[in-house]
Amino acid sequence: MNELTKFYERAKQSAKNHMKNGQINAYYQDLKAMNHYKRQIEAA
Repeated sequence: MNELTKFYERAKQSAKNHMKNGQINAYYQDLKAMNHYKRQIEAA
């Protein structure tokens, strides 16, 4: 579970950076990854 949390936080930071740089498609992909990891964490 700790590993999933690290992946989630990494995707969250990446999403912030992409939004700051105006990279909307990459931001959207990071949001999808965050959602995936969040579901995995809640299921565990």
